[in-house]
Amino acid sequence: MTGRIAAIALLVTMIGLAAGLAASWGEDGRIRTGRMIYEEHCFRCHGLNGEGDGPEADSLVVRPANFHAPRIRAKTDFELWMAAAYGVAYTPMHGWLTRLTDEEILEALRYIRELAPPE
Repeated sequence: MTGRIAAIALLVTMIGLAAGLAASWGEDGRIRTGRMIYEEHCFRCHGLNGEGDGPEADSLVVRPANFHAPRIRAKTDFELWMAAAYGVAYTPMHGWLTRLTDEEILEALRYIRELAPPE
């Protein structure tokens, strides 16, 4: 009986991994990495290195976050996910949850943490 339970647990795990992987595939059939998602959706405001100096940053009323700033690096992953998913009130940062999947947002946040590791 334990062998059957182990087999079922393995199957459920494999299905979960496959679903997560499928969610990160782009329309062109390539896996969309955090860097690709960041460059497509974030860099115009936050800049290539996450310093808030993207090509559209100067045209915004409120400057985009500099991910290297101590107050941003001190945020939890959950706080960053909430900002990316739902936006930040009174700023041009809009929510991405209607355009990106949870997994894509997490991939982008992983890349941001590579650019500017938490404190």
